[in-house]
Amino acid sequence: MMISKGQKINDRYEIIRLIGEGGMANVYLAYDVILDRKVAVKVLRGDLAEDEKFVRRFQREAIAASSLSHPNIVEVYDVGEDDGKYFIVMEYVDGKTLKSLIKKRGALTLPEVIDIMLQLTSAIGCAHESYIIHRDIKPQNVIILEDGRVKVMDFGIAAQLNSNDLTQTNSVMGTVYYLPPEQANGNVTTAKSDIYSLGILMYELVVGKVPFKGDSPVEVAIKQMREKIPDITLANPDIPQSIENIILRACAKNPKNRYESIEEMHKDLETALDSDRFNEARVVYEYPESNFDEPEKLPANAKRSDRNSDKDEDKKDKRLNKMTKVLIGVASALVVALLFVFIIYPKFISKPSIEVPDVSDMSVSQAEKTLEDEGFQVASKTKKKASDDIKKGKVIETDPEAGRTIKKGSKITLIVSSGSEKLKIEDYTGENYYEVKAKLEAAGITVETETKDTIKSDSAKENIILSQDIEPGKKLGKGDTIILTIPNIYEAYPDFVKEAATEDDVRTFCAKHDIKLEVGYQSDAQKLDGTVIYQNQTAGSKINSDSTLRVTIVSNMPSSPDSNSEDE
Repeated sequence: MMISKGQKINDRYEIIRLIGEGGMANVYLAYDVILDRKVAVKVLRGDLAEDEKFVRRFQREAIAASSLSHPNIVEVYDVGEDDGKYFIVMEYVDGKTLKSLIKKRGALTLPEVIDIMLQLTSAIGCAHESYIIHRDIKPQNVIILEDGRVKVMDFGIAAQLNSNDLTQTNSVMGTVYYLPPEQANGNVTTAKSDIYSLGILMYELVVGKVPFKGDSPVEVAIKQMREKIPDITLANPDIPQSIENIILRACAKNPKNRYESIEEMHKDLETALDSDRFNEARVVYEYPESNFDEPEKLPANAKRSDRNSDKDEDKKDKRLNKMTKVLIGVASALVVALLFVFIIYPKFISKPSIEVPDVSDMSVSQAEKTLEDEGFQVASKTKKKASDDIKKGKVIETDPEAGRTIKKGSKITLIVSSGSEKLKIEDYTGENYYEVKAKLEAAGITVETETKDTIKSDSAKENIILSQDIEPGKKLGKGDTIILTIPNIYEAYPDFVKEAATEDDVRTFCAKHDIKLEVGYQSDAQKLDGTVIYQNQTAGSKINSDSTLRVTIVSNMPSSPDSNSEDE
């Protein structure tokens, strides 16, 4: 059940909007009314909230994850329950998922791949040191920021899949593409399971698509257990052997053939683009890649939290695992029959499930043709949505979204860009401040003002913008701020000495500006008689009516005045 806008969780987190839906939980953008900040609130799905064992693990492992502190891990702030709703409060990261980046660009450049993988292995290595296994590494759980940093979500709170889960196409299809063979086979999830998932993710970054696909989670899971990782040089023959070797070691079916630890994989990634490794020998597995069933363990020096509290559940899990293995054995014997009954035969009597293509940045007509050519229907009415990246009139996304596997013939709605809600900033220097301010504030932009002292002159004009802190061409929207600088025009003292001003000139100036004057006289044969040779107020300094101007006038007359100073 969805939570409506404005509703509060735990009387603290006010829901702003839904930002993500998953098989395990829904994620909302919320406002923390106590700490005055935006947060992401993940609320456990209703059916899972009724599973007491799942809830206990959800809460215990989320609390353990909250102890993690790493720049590439989304921080967990709070865990709790409110009126039957189990929730986790996390750091809100404003970015896009790695999955959306792959959909948009396909294969990434090798330096980009290595940079992303180094950040991921660093984050997951931090978790493994605290005996926290992710269990659900996939690009949908990785957020990438504009500056290239990545943030991993859901550490330690992903539940282990079982045979029933594999029948829930919508909820686990995204997960099963990265599912380790031992997890698909019902065995214990280990640190090396995370390494396998990272290897699949790295393959996708390099090639632009996942290695194993199928019409159902069961079909993909069987491929994870039995099929070799495809040769990436078939997709791109220029890929160095050092890159393929990392993927081969991480994606070994037998955990014994994988890296011993995340740290070992991280070190291998650091030198992967060294030229002397490009033509190294291809990895050869030491142990067999089939008929293995020995669970791996985390390093002996790893710290495990809440170990005693898990003893009873671990015993139950072992019994369940034994039962699962028996069921898997029986299921394997029936695979051929099941493939015919549930996959091949239904294709003759029902519409197949196909993946929704990505039609973003296409015109409406192009998108309609692409979708109809794939066998989908297109809704006659489109939806409008503002976008800063997609031009007005072009397609932003579809509903259902690209990458979803749905029945052929299903109806798809196009979501079309209504243009940017942001205003493109211009060069406002030389323009009237109040006119520009009105225009910007009408777009919801906050205008702040700074003044710059400017000497009065013919070119200096009031309320004319001198500079701005936002460069022209950048876009600002509602709530953004721009600072405009305007002149604070003032009259200044002239340079009486340089101008060879006379005493009359000085007296006229002081009378005009109501300035107190003190005059002194001094003979100087080198200077013109009656002109100013000294002033105490620096030329260009601001005039204040309560200040005093002292000047010295040249007097080369034979007889001096009765007094050498005069107050005006």
